[in-house]
Amino acid sequence: MTQVYDRVALIGLGLIASSMFWAIKRAGLAGEVTGYARSQATRETARKIGLCDRVCDTAQEAVEGADLVVLCVPVGAMGAVAADIAPVLKPGATVSDVGSVKRHVIEAVSPHIPEGVHFIPAHPLAGTEHSGPEAGFAELFDNRWCLLVPVEGTDPEAVAQLRALWEGMGSNVDEMDADHHDLVLAVTSHAPHLIAYTMVGVADDLRRVTDSEVIKYSAAGFRDFTRIAASDPTMWRDVFLTNKDATLEILGRFTEELFALQRAIRTGDGDQLFDYFTRTRAIRRGIIDAGQDTDAPDFGRGKAGP
Repeated sequence: MTQVYDRVALIGLGLIASSMFWAIKRAGLAGEVTGYARSQATRETARKIGLCDRVCDTAQEAVEGADLVVLCVPVGAMGAVAADIAPVLKPGATVSDVGSVKRHVIEAVSPHIPEGVHFIPAHPLAGTEHSGPEAGFAELFDNRWCLLVPVEGTDPEAVAQLRALWEGMGSNVDEMDADHHDLVLAVTSHAPHLIAYTMVGVADDLRRVTDSEVIKYSAAGFRDFTRIAASDPTMWRDVFLTNKDATLEILGRFTEELFALQRAIRTGDGDQLFDYFTRTRAIRRGIIDAGQDTDAPDFGRGKAGP
């Protein structure tokens, strides 16, 4: 694979950033990868496991001279990080991110991007329930989608270069408008996570009156909820606070569907339940046919480590 950037800086060294490093190194996509994390303990862990060619003690040090800077911090922190690194960004460099909300990130980061620096928001649709620098692995992005959300007036050559990086890391790449992105992700990710958190919370309450049988006898459906609900709490707090309108709209539609199913159960309308479950089952088959999941018992999520 051809080198795409001379130097890449990763700000924040969790699951996505660490996976990016291993994927970049696997394909030889950058000459050097620098990294920074706010926590000293995280930086020490990164150095210990060989994550990044150089781990820096400040964000400014990490981005100095970088051709690509990727913000891998929670979306609520991106504006402050952008303001911090702005004075030392290299002219002609590209700043991107990996946040799952795009309108808020654009509004928070854009004012801090200097003239002559490209800002191209992005969102890799990949992850696990694990977090931290040791959670990353090179294959995380293989055959997963990465959505680029270029702002108005973005240099097409800069977009093509970022696209080449993500494709080199194994991703399928598409472009999308910020508001449409936030609505789509509210359906496919944000609302499902909130529902999972809620269901696990209900089970936690019930556990107190069933002597922990909810945990002991948990079946596959509940286990899937707990996997989703194990995701990083800081990240998801920020997601819901910064994509509230789209998430609330989807939750409203979910509530309407739930009421309809409650009515069908209450009235014994088996035909409605069967038809509904048949229609929704087809969506699962479509996801598998599109190569975005597997029929394997662990859903292909057992892989971990670099």
